[in-house]
Amino acid sequence: MGNIEKKAFIIGHPVAHSRSPKIHIHWLKTSNLSGSYEAIDVAPQNLTDFIADLQKNGFCGGNVTIPHKEAIFELVAHRDEAAELIGAANTLWFEKGRLWGGNTDAHGFAANLDEHAPGWADNGAAIVLGAGGAARAIIHALKERGVRDIRIVNRTFKRAQELRDRFGGGISDRISAHRLEEVGDLLPDAGLLVNTTALGMAGNEGLPADPMLLPDTAIVTDIVYVPLETPLLAAARQRGLRCVDGLGMLLHQAVPSFERWFGTRPKVTPELRRLILNDLGVAT
Repeated sequence: MGNIEKKAFIIGHPVAHSRSPKIHIHWLKTSNLSGSYEAIDVAPQNLTDFIADLQKNGFCGGNVTIPHKEAIFELVAHRDEAAELIGAANTLWFEKGRLWGGNTDAHGFAANLDEHAPGWADNGAAIVLGAGGAARAIIHALKERGVRDIRIVNRTFKRAQELRDRFGGGISDRISAHRLEEVGDLLPDAGLLVNTTALGMAGNEGLPADPMLLPDTAIVTDIVYVPLETPLLAAARQRGLRCVDGLGMLLHQAVPSFERWFGTRPKVTPELRRLILNDLGVAT
């Protein structure tokens, strides 16, 4: 692009709540790079036209959030392996003039646990609560890291079965589908409990599973980061378990995207975490 300032974006509908601009603008500043990153609200009916005009409008790529991740997956001609397996894309970039779609959510999930709960992948069976797009990314991450016993629990049992069938192709994999009412029986020998459901978000308080039933060595993580400490994490912390909040997943999933567009791999630092926590109104 020569001396042309590189422009990136995040699209969603709505998108005003996104913290991604703060993350990427922070990295542009700390890396002394010239570039921009903006949030753009794109309604579903305008998505195809927006994507068709990306290069004309000077964008080198961007991020995609709800509700566009699966639609974008269908719109791009080229996808990375993670996007193909997850069935959704959250990152766009150009290679040799061709638009690619990728998915960095699995990377973000794994890197967050690497930072805050080292050894998590060797901690035993993993229970994934929920069967939406985030659950797909997390199951992909679990499989990549060699977790062999993955238990998918969902209120709608058919959705859990669909994910089991999607990811359960390996001979050595033990991926199972379960109804929500079974979760109590699955917890006593689990090493990792992952909540991907909306339970615990502001206005949707509730406990998707009881951490009291987990073994003492278990790790509990919630992809929700508003509030930072969900009822599940609060109960797990009270129980004395290792807990990992969802903010790190947001921060780490942004790393590969920034590198794609701006050519520098940024770092997730305590300074960046404090910046976003302050924006969330959480005292640091």
